[in-house]
Amino acid sequence: MPGRYFDLRDDMSIQTRWLLGDAMNSQGHEVDDPWQFADGCPVRVEERLRIPIYHPGSSLEFSHAGVGGAPVVHQRVANIFKELAPEDVQILPVDVDGQTEPYCLLVATRNIRCIDDQQTAEVQYWKPEDGQPEKVGEYRAVSGMRIDVTKVGNAKVFRPWGWTLALIVSEDIKEALERANITGVRFKEVTGPSEISPEERAHNRKLRDLYERSTTPREAFWRTLGTMDDNFVIPIVVGGGWPARSEVWRVIHRPEGRTLFVTDGLSNFFVKDAEPSVGFGLELALETDEAVENVAKSWQQLLLERIANELVGHEHLREPARTGLLSMEVDGERMPEPLLTKDGRVAVLLGMDTPTLPTHFTMPDGQVRLVTVKTLMPRELTYLLEHGREELLHRFNQSHPGHLSKAWRQSVV
Repeated sequence: MPGRYFDLRDDMSIQTRWLLGDAMNSQGHEVDDPWQFADGCPVRVEERLRIPIYHPGSSLEFSHAGVGGAPVVHQRVANIFKELAPEDVQILPVDVDGQTEPYCLLVATRNIRCIDDQQTAEVQYWKPEDGQPEKVGEYRAVSGMRIDVTKVGNAKVFRPWGWTLALIVSEDIKEALERANITGVRFKEVTGPSEISPEERAHNRKLRDLYERSTTPREAFWRTLGTMDDNFVIPIVVGGGWPARSEVWRVIHRPEGRTLFVTDGLSNFFVKDAEPSVGFGLELALETDEAVENVAKSWQQLLLERIANELVGHEHLREPARTGLLSMEVDGERMPEPLLTKDGRVAVLLGMDTPTLPTHFTMPDGQVRLVTVKTLMPRELTYLLEHGREELLHRFNQSHPGHLSKAWRQSVV
C-alpha cells in the first residue's frame, strides 16, 4: 500500500513566536541566493552561516528563515532527519543570534516531479501574458496539493518539482517529530483523495479571479507612482479584518529620493461576500524624503501598520478617512522621539491632498481613495485640538514639506 506524505510547514499561528531573517555570512551580509536552501538540491557553503532574528519572540525548533524560506531547525530535529532520511537531507550547522542551543539549516536534496494536477484542488501556470517567459509552463500557484506517490520512489524528504515552497516528508518522519513534541511544525497531508469537492473548487476559482481583479490593476497603478521595491518583503498576514483577509504592504521609490509606503489590500473585495467590490474603498500612503536604510524595519512602515490596524478595527474611522480629513493617535513604541506626545503616542493627519500624488485611482469595481498619512509634531497636535484640522491643514499647505512625514522638522505652529 502506498505510504502517506505530508507538507511540513512553519506554524505561523503562534502569536508569540520569533521570525528569522535570511542567512548571513561572516561579513554580516545576506547570502547572495537565500532561495538555494529550498530548491531541492545539495548546496555548497564555504563557511558557517549566521541566522539573524528579524522579529524577537519565542524560539522554535522548526522555523522558516526570511524570504528564502530556508528551514532552520534545532539539533533535535536534525537528528531525526539524519536517522530516518540520511540520503535525502543535508545538515548545515548555523549560529542563531542570541541562542546557545545548536541549530542547523535543513536542506532537502531531492526534487521530484510528482504533483497530481487532477487531484490537486487548484493549480495555476505561468502564461506568456504574465511577462516572465522563462517561467511559462511552470507552476504559479498550487493549493490543496496532492502528489502521485508512484513517482516518489523511496524518498522520505523532498521538494516537489515546480513548487519548491513545499517540503514533503513521509509519515514516519511526521510521527517522529510529533512524538518528540517539536515546536513550530504543522502538517498537511498531500496524499489521498482531493480535499475539496467540484463545487468548492469552483468557489475557490471565483475567489482567485476576484483577487486578481483587485490586485492586478492596483499594482499597475502603483507602478505609475515610481519604481516598486521588489526586494521589500514583509510576510503576508493571512486572516484578520482586511477585506480579502490578507495584509500586504508595498514600497515605491519616487523622484528626488522619496520613499512611498502604501497598504496593498484595503481595497480588495470582501472574501466573505465573494462579490466584486473595492473593499473599504481606500489605501494608505506615507511618503518621506528621509533616507530609509531598512524599509521592512523602518518606523514609517511600523506606523503605517498601526494606522491600518486602527482603520480596519473601527468602522467609524473609515468613512472620514475615505471622504475627508481624519486625525488620530497611535502607540508610539519604537517611534522617533521628537514625534512622541507627553503620553508616548504619535499623532497623524490623514487625507491631506498633495499635487504630487493622485487623490483617487480607478479599479474595475469603483474609485479608491489614496489617503495620505502626515505625522504631526506634538505642538501641531495641540494646535489641531484647539483650532481644528482645517486650520492646521492651511498652515501645512503654506509650508514645506507639505504631506511628507519626517522624524523631525520645525513645527508649523
